Amino acid sequence: MGEREVEAFLTHLAVAGNVSASTQNQAKAALLFLYAQVLGVELGWLEGVTTAKSVRRLPVVLTEEEVRALLAQLKGVHWLLATLLYGAGLRLMEAVRLRVKDIDFARREIVVRDGKGGKDRVTVLPAKLVEPLRQQLARARELHSSDCLAGYGEVYLPFALARKYPRAPREWAWQYAFPATMLSEDPRSRRMRRHHFDEQAVQRAVKEAVRRAGIVKPASPHTLRHSFATHLLQAGYDIRTVQELLGHADVKTTMVYTHVLNRGGRGVLSPMDR
Repeated sequence: MGEREVEAFLTHLAVAGNVSASTQNQAKAALLFLYAQVLGVELGWLEGVTTAKSVRRLPVVLTEEEVRALLAQLKGVHWLLATLLYGAGLRLMEAVRLRVKDIDFARREIVVRDGKGGKDRVTVLPAKLVEPLRQQLARARELHSSDCLAGYGEVYLPFALARKYPRAPREWAWQYAFPATMLSEDPRSRRMRRHHFDEQAVQRAVKEAVRRAGIVKPASPHTLRHSFATHLLQAGYDIRTVQELLGHADVKTTMVYTHVLNRGGRGVLSPMDR
């Protein structure tokens, strides 16, 4: 099959299959990779494809009462990670990949390294999480010490940093703040390492907590980040400040939360309430 057949298939996904734009784009990217990298055939830009319409939806946001009810259903590491998502506005992967050196207790800051778009940013460390985080790091340090005594203790470092700093993978500062419960083999280097905490375990725990709390909204760990932004705007914080804490490149991305509030700059009061 060539370009014409691929175009017909992608058009069929949008017209007959009624798929979302992201699903069609994923199929297109997969096919372009297959033809270019595996079959060695260039398909071009596939300009004859009927594209699926993108829909911009408002994010799901919990009320403060719903956040309290959700967090009350969690415990241990799951509670601490979920509370970090809400208290610091972190994405799930940013939280589980957090390194010891990027938590500044004195300044009450968290440095997010290599976030979405490859950007670093600084966000707030909630005062209520200082002690729980210290306890978590104490447990992680005990685990790291026992790994080192057993001949392990290395952690994955990105961007060839392990070659530049050969001792860094075993140093405490570079360890994950939320380490995995078991050692595992790195499929690239074949070395036994302790990875970060399983993000899917957090997703499952939050999903179950939403059910037990009786929340009917389709909430996920990322909903806690949406709630962080919305509640800050609700409290009167400047949208540029919220933009920096979230790490958005464009303030227009942050503006979506003013639509959730339904009173960002508009101060609309329903005539029914007069």
